[in-house]
Amino acid sequence: MPIMRRLGPIIFSLTIFFLLTTCGCGSNTTDKGSVKNGKVSETAPAYGDIMVEGSIGDASNLIPLLSTDSASHGIASMIYNGLVKYDKDLNIVGDLARSWDISKDGLVITFHLRKGVKWHDGHPFTSDDVLFTYHVTIDPGTPTAYSGDFLKVKKAEVLDDYTFRVTYDRPFAPALTSWSASVLPGHLLKGKDITSTPLSRRPVGTGPYMFKEWKTGQKIVLISNPDYFEGRPYIDGYIMRIIPDTATMFLELRAKGIDRMNLTPLQYARQTENSLFRRNFNKYRYPSFSYTYLGYNLKSPLFKEKYVRQAISYAINKEEIIQGVLLGLGRVATGPFTPNTWAYNPRVKKYPYNPQKARHLLAEGGWKDTDGDGILDKNGEPLAFEIITNQGNELRAKCAEIIQRRLADIGISVKIRIIEWAAFIKQFINKRKFDATILGWTVPLDPDIYDVWHSSKMGPAELNFISFKNNEVDVLLEKGRSTFDRNERKRFYDMIQDILTEEQPCTFLYVPDALPIINARFRGIEPAPIGIGHNFTKWYVPREEQRLVMKR
Repeated sequence: MPIMRRLGPIIFSLTIFFLLTTCGCGSNTTDKGSVKNGKVSETAPAYGDIMVEGSIGDASNLIPLLSTDSASHGIASMIYNGLVKYDKDLNIVGDLARSWDISKDGLVITFHLRKGVKWHDGHPFTSDDVLFTYHVTIDPGTPTAYSGDFLKVKKAEVLDDYTFRVTYDRPFAPALTSWSASVLPGHLLKGKDITSTPLSRRPVGTGPYMFKEWKTGQKIVLISNPDYFEGRPYIDGYIMRIIPDTATMFLELRAKGIDRMNLTPLQYARQTENSLFRRNFNKYRYPSFSYTYLGYNLKSPLFKEKYVRQAISYAINKEEIIQGVLLGLGRVATGPFTPNTWAYNPRVKKYPYNPQKARHLLAEGGWKDTDGDGILDKNGEPLAFEIITNQGNELRAKCAEIIQRRLADIGISVKIRIIEWAAFIKQFINKRKFDATILGWTVPLDPDIYDVWHSSKMGPAELNFISFKNNEVDVLLEKGRSTFDRNERKRFYDMIQDILTEEQPCTFLYVPDALPIINARFRGIEPAPIGIGHNFTKWYVPREEQRLVMKR
C-alpha cells in the first residue's frame, strides 16, 4: 500500500491511525503484567528479546525521500527522525526539535534542535543536516514525490548548530507538520548522488533502531540504538520477515515464527477465536486511517468519459464487499477522507449498488451488445479492461473477483492480474502500465492531499499515478493549503470531495478496520487515538518470558 507522507511513526504494520476503539479479544495481558487464573502477575520492564513482524512486501529503498511504499517507510520510521511528530493524542510535539517559535503571521518557523543527538555512526546531528535534507528534497534531480511541501519555503537558513529557520512567502497550513519528514545525514550524503548511495540499503539515522541486515525478499533486521536520545528501546531488535502470502504468514504466527501481523477479517473473526490464540496473543480492532479504492488509468481512452466511471461505481456492490470480504469489519468509503476526520464531507453524492442505472448510463453513451456475446461494445471495441493488484493481499484479490462478477452482470469484461509487490510498483504503477488497479492509501493527519490529487504530481515518481487532472481541484488544493483557518479549509476540502465524487476518477470502496495481532509476551502496549505503535520503544518482554537474543 503506498503512503502519502511520513507523519511520525508509521506501521502498516506501524501505520498511523486516527480514532481508536480497542478490542482485547483473547487478551491475557495487561499493561501491568500477565493474567493467569484470574490473577495479575506484576512484571517489570526489561531489556531484551526481538520483535518479529510479518510483511507481505519487501522494502524498495530505505531513504524515505525516494520511496513511496509502506514497507520502506515502516522500516525508515524506526531508523530516522523528523523535526516534529504526532503524539498519541494527535498533538504535534518535538522530535529532533525540542521546541519551535512561529511568527504571528505564521510565515516564519524557528526550530530549536536537541543537543547531543548522534547519528548511528557517532557523528553529531546539527542544523546542517536539516538544511541538507531541505536542499536535496527540492533538488530537481531528486526523484521524490515529496518535494511539493518544501518548494513552498521561501528561505531556509542555519542560524547556528542547533537553530534552524524557515520562512514562507504566504500561509502554508501543513508547514509545521511537513517537518515530520525524515532528516538525512548530510555528512554522508553531501556531494553524492542520492539515487545511487549505499545508504539506500544500509541507512544511517538518528532513530531508536539501527540498521543491521537486509536479505532481499527474506528479511530486514534492526538493532536497538543504545544511545537513542529518548532512551534505549527495551526490545533489543526488530525483524521484518517478508512473507508474500497472508495464509502462510498466519501459519508462521500460529507456530510463533513471527510475533506480529495484520490479520485478515477471516483470521480475526474466526481463525483466532480459539484457546491457542487467546492464551498466546492479543488482538486489536480499530478504524484505520486509510481507504481502499479501484483506481482508473485516466490516460486510457476507455476511462476518458466520466459516465463510464460512474457506471462502474453504480455496478459495484460495496456492501457486498464489506460483508463478504471484510466480514463487516469496515465501512463504505465515499472519498479521500475517512469518517473519523474533520475534513470528511458526509454530504457527498453516493453511489449505491444500482446495476440498472449503470446499464442506462452506458447505453446513453452508445455501449450496446451488438454481437450478442454478453459484452457491451462500441465502434467495434468491447468494454473490457484488466484490474491489477498486488500479490499477498487476499482482500484485494477477493474484492477484484466480486467486482469482476458484478461488472459482468452489466456487460463489462474484466480480467484480474495479481503481481508480486516489487514488480507491481516498479513495472506497472510507476510506469503507468495498467488499466485499473485496486490499492489503498493511508491518509495523513493533516488533510492536505495535494501530493495525490494535484495535476502537477503526475510524473513518473509522483503519487498521482492515475493521472487525474482537474483545474478546479488544483485551485482548491492550493487554497486548502494556503490558509490557517480551519473553517475555510473545511469548505475547500468539502468542495474537492464533491468534485471527486462526481468525477469518480476512482471508485472509493471501503475504509477497513485495522486488525493487528501481537504475541502476548509483549507488554507496555497503549492503545490511543493514533493507534498502538506510538510508544514502541517502551514495549518490553518480562525477562522470564524472553525468547530471542540479538547478537550485536
